Amino acid sequence: MASSLVDRVETPSLGGWLALTWGVFGFFMLLANALIRLTPIAWEAVHGGLLAWWHWIVLAGWVLVMAYAEGYKGFQKRFSPRFAARAMYLAEAPSVGRALLAPFFCMGLFHAKRRVIYAAWGVTVGVILLVIAVRQLAQPWRGIVDAGVVVGLAWGLIACLGYVIQAVRRRPLPSGPEVP
Repeated sequence: MASSLVDRVETPSLGGWLALTWGVFGFFMLLANALIRLTPIAWEAVHGGLLAWWHWIVLAGWVLVMAYAEGYKGFQKRFSPRFAARAMYLAEAPSVGRALLAPFFCMGLFHAKRRVIYAAWGVTVGVILLVIAVRQLAQPWRGIVDAGVVVGLAWGLIACLGYVIQAVRRRPLPSGPEVP
C-alpha cells in the first residue's frame, strides 16, 4: 500500500481544504460537462429509432468494452485512487500554484513523477484527438461511440468521488500521490 502525507499530517488548513475542493470540483465539472454534451447524442441514437438489430449488438458490446476499459480499468483501478491521493496531498501541502491549478494538479498533469506526467498528458492529448475524430461520425455511429463514453465517464465520476471520500475520511488508498 502506498504511503502519503495522509498518514503523517493531523488536519489540513482551511486553504488546503479549499484547494482540495477546487481540485475535485473543477475536475468533476470537466467530466460533468462532457457527460452533459454527450448524453443527448447517445440518447438520440438509442431512442431515435436509428438502430438496426446489428447496431444494438455493436452498442451492447461497445458499452461493455468501455465500462470495463475506461470505467473499471482506467478510472477505478488507476486514475481515481491517484486522483484522490493527489487531492489529499494538495490539502495537506498546498502551494499557491498547485492550488490555482488544482484540477490539473489532481489529474497529474504537473508536479508528479515523470511517468505519471507523460501518461496524463498522453491520455489528455489522445482524448482530444479522439473527440475530434468522433465528431466526424454520422449517427447512429456517433451515438453508439458516445454511449460507451458516457458509461465510462459516469463510472469514472463515481469512482473518483468514492476515492475522494475515502481519502478525506483518512482511509488507506491503493495508490499514493506520486509526487517527485
